[in-house]
Parts: sequence; C-alpha cells; structure tokens
Amino acid sequence: MSTHEPVLLHETVDAVCTHGAGQYVDATFGRGGHSRALLGRLLAEARLLAIDRDPEAVAAARGLSEEDARVTVRQGRIGQLGDIARGAGFDHAAGVMLDLGVSSPQLDDPSRGFSFRHDGPLDMRMNPDEGITAAQWLNSAPESELEEVFRRLGEERYARRIARSVAARRVLQPLATTVDLVDVVVSAQPRPDPFKHSATRVFQAVRIRINEELADLERGLEQAFDLLVVGGRLAVITFHSLEDRIVKHAFGDWVRGPAIPRRLPVTGIAKPRAQHVIKSLRPGAAEAARNPRSRSALLRVLEKCA
Repeated sequence: MSTHEPVLLHETVDAVCTHGAGQYVDATFGRGGHSRALLGRLLAEARLLAIDRDPEAVAAARGLSEEDARVTVRQGRIGQLGDIARGAGFDHAAGVMLDLGVSSPQLDDPSRGFSFRHDGPLDMRMNPDEGITAAQWLNSAPESELEEVFRRLGEERYARRIARSVAARRVLQPLATTVDLVDVVVSAQPRPDPFKHSATRVFQAVRIRINEELADLERGLEQAFDLLVVGGRLAVITFHSLEDRIVKHAFGDWVRGPAIPRRLPVTGIAKPRAQHVIKSLRPGAAEAARNPRSRSALLRVLEKCA
C-alpha cells in the first residue's frame, strides 16, 4: 500500500487541538495521519469522528477504530458533514480538520485513474461506487462544456484547442485510459509548460468536475462552522487556488461579521463571528524538500467567536 505523508501535520494539530476532552472531526481522513497525531494529544474521554468518501480510506479508519475506542467512522462527502456528524452523535465539535485534494495512495494507484504519470482506466472518482467516471464524461459531454471545465476548473489557457481535440478523438475511438487523455492534451498544446506536466491542469479540472469538489467544499465549510462550539477551530489545507479562494472568502465573511446596510439607522460595528488563528501558512523548506507534494499546500485556521 502506498504511504501518505500528512502535510503541515504538527502545525494543523497544534492549531486545532484546544480541548483535550473535546469532540473532533476529521472530515477527510485519508490514511489518518492528522487523526493519529490529534489522538495523541487527546484524553481518554475525547471523541473523534473520522469521515471519508473513499472506501479504502474508510477501511483504514475502521482499522484505527479497532485500535482506539475513541474513534467513530462514517463514509460520506464533505458536503454531507452536518448530517453525518449528527447521525454519529456529534452535535458539536471543538475542532474540524479538512485536508483537501488527492492523497498519495490515490495518486499512486493506477487503477484509480487520478495520475497522468501512470497508465490506468480514466476513473478519477473519489468513491468508485458513485457517479460517472472521467471516461464517461469526457466521451459524452458537449465540446462547449469540456472547454468551460478545462478553462474554469483547470485554468488551462489552451482549453478550446484541447476540448476540440477530445471531441475529434472520441469520434474515432472513445478515450479509455489516462494515457489516452495525456496524448490528446499534449498533442493539442502548441507549447509545453516548462514548469509542470502539460496534462496537470486538465487532469485537475476533470477530477474536480467528476467529484463536484468545489460545490461540496462550499457546503462542507458552512456545516463545519455550524458544528463548532464557541472557541472551536476549523483547519483547512488546500492545494490549488480554486479551493483556497473558496476557503479564504468564507473565512473572511465570518471574520468580518454580517454586513450592515448603509441606509439602516444602526450604529456600531458588526460583531465578527470568528477570528483568524492562522491566516495562511505554507510548508517550510525542510518539509517541501522531503515531501514535494506538499509544496502547493496552504493551511488556514479559524476560531469561532459567536
């Protein structure tokens, strides 16, 4: 099994752990690096809810729950966080952790189809038991939709050319493997990117579209914040600008508090609902050198005030 080194491990756990006997939620368990470190700080009466949509991650979480009775495991999406937590008996939390993106085991398993570096089926589903595969979407979506997704979710400058190439290729033979998609993307780009693999942005865009990651994140952030007790903390690790923009905007709204319309006869300043604990933090040079996949990570931590 591929290993996964948790990013910004100590910084995240140090920031989110404020109550040794509290209830905590790891809404993106992965392989449990952050959860295990957090459990090492918690008292015997504390509780941890481990959630993930990936069946393999859920299996890893259940293994941890067999070792530690404080752990409760549920399968589900970030956007279902509120219902999952209440169903598991967690009606409040002292802290919630979200480590977004794709884990190393997912990237390193060719059968999952997440990586352009391995030949495998074009799947890309976080939960292989739900939704359509990347191949099904790529082979059926209108060319205009392909272009819009490549441009908006991948920030791909050659979105139109790539969409046109995908549409032309699938007429001759449907795309079935990651190599098929890489070949189409590379052939459609007039100039290679000198700083990253040419297929990076398209693979990101397709993965986000297949898993509805951004909409799921927006729902999950609201539910995570609602779950927090006053003084509770929400820690989020992002890996690209699209998801970080959502987190930054939500955190900013809570820190500023509700806006007061100018024309209302109300004086004073709106009371903020939260305060920044860590406004933004990237891995240090040593971690980035040890774990290259951490280089794009960004940690934000918020504390609920009201």
